[in-house]
Amino acid sequence: MPTSPLRLPTGPARTRLRLAVLAALVLLVAGVVVLADGVTGGTATGSRPSRCDVYVAGSQARAAAVTGSGADVLVVGDSWSAGLGLDDPSQSWARQLPGTVHVAAFSGSGFGALASPCGPRFSFAARMHDALLTVDEDAPVVVMGGLNDWDLPDAAVAAGFARVVRAVGSVGEHDLVVVGPAPAPSRAVQAQHVDGLLSRLAADAGVTYVSVIDVTGLNYLSDDLHLSAASHRTFGRLVAGRLADAGVALG
Repeated sequence: MPTSPLRLPTGPARTRLRLAVLAALVLLVAGVVVLADGVTGGTATGSRPSRCDVYVAGSQARAAAVTGSGADVLVVGDSWSAGLGLDDPSQSWARQLPGTVHVAAFSGSGFGALASPCGPRFSFAARMHDALLTVDEDAPVVVMGGLNDWDLPDAAVAAGFARVVRAVGSVGEHDLVVVGPAPAPSRAVQAQHVDGLLSRLAADAGVTYVSVIDVTGLNYLSDDLHLSAASHRTFGRLVAGRLADAGVALG
């Protein structure tokens, strides 16, 4: 029996078919580009984004949410600054600082080059130069973190800290202050060690250091690592107060 020839739709139906094919090709190319960029890794399943995809999107969203008024302030940090786990990430603790607050945060990152599961280009120092270009040349820089350095050798954290200091000094006239890790229950013991290490490194570098390792009464999400929305507000106000007590002028 002869095979009937394939008949393509015509008119509006044909136009819809062409648009559908084009959309599929765009999605395919976009997926290849992301994979080639090295951000999407083996944690992606089917159409689900990988953990690094989620972190990239969260970082971009938080950077776009500039809050407050007055002189520029730059906050560089990890998931606490990014607002990971919040319904509205722009409500992360950094919002409570005085001034026009710019946040350059990437979940999972830290001082050490290998703190982030997404690679060394997401460390604090590696992201610093681009972040500094978004604020005034004399804006103070608040680097908050350390919880993701919990399993790194002290030498790796020290090297990353030195890179942060150099990066801040390479652009403009920025004052640097470092806020250490809070005692998140899932990493409380390790955070205590990182806090002591960062305090010593800051003293050696002549950098203002604000410890928050003694903070209690915060409510954490089920992972015992990230704060609830209410505790983000509490923590932000506490940090703002301790920065003021340390003589750090913001806003």
